[in-house]
Amino acid sequence: MDKKILVVDDDPGLLKLVRANLQARGYQVDTATDGPAALKCVEDNDLDLVILDIVLPTINGFEVCRRIRALSPVPVIMLTARDQGTDIVEGLNIGADDYITKPFAIDEFLARVKVMLRRTRYPEDMPQAPFRSGDLAIDFDCHQVTIAGKETKLTATEYNILSLLAQNAGRIYTQDDILSRVWGWEYRGDRHILQVAMSRLRKKIGDNSRSPRYIQTRVDIGYRFRKD
Repeated sequence: MDKKILVVDDDPGLLKLVRANLQARGYQVDTATDGPAALKCVEDNDLDLVILDIVLPTINGFEVCRRIRALSPVPVIMLTARDQGTDIVEGLNIGADDYITKPFAIDEFLARVKVMLRRTRYPEDMPQAPFRSGDLAIDFDCHQVTIAGKETKLTATEYNILSLLAQNAGRIYTQDDILSRVWGWEYRGDRHILQVAMSRLRKKIGDNSRSPRYIQTRVDIGYRFRKD
């Protein structure tokens, strides 16, 4: 089935360009020019990706991203001006999975979309037994994580990080190892995007980097899931 993408931007010229190029590569594309329309589309559709500009009328992209995260784990790519580094940090902290800076070359844009759709697919491995460590449990068949019996909503990126580490409890993965396995080899060296995602994941599972119950940090090396 074709992947379905929502593009949110108030620039009609950019929307037309992006839609045409995505459709030419077989994607289904919806568009929205403001926050309320984008949120309604997320509520009404089973989307594979949202591409979200920060500067929008009525509700800015940061607030739209926060509300999307309350509705869905759908991957989100933020569009930001090239000189606004603080926008990138804020977008990642509130739950965006990646960012693209404007202006961008369309080939670069399409490559990032392709990588995002590829890396946010859940692994289709053989069925595995559920994993448990303390209050944390993972049902790999259902892609469900619970803490003390209560489901914890993770994005696909967060789930894939947790799944990788839990399935190999005790093994240390370098940051570049995790970036390659979860994001793709193109992201090797982009340590910040991993660190922000790891911070979000830890908060959701009730972990603490200084006194970790689940995920341990090995300074200047990487991460591992504690082995009981």
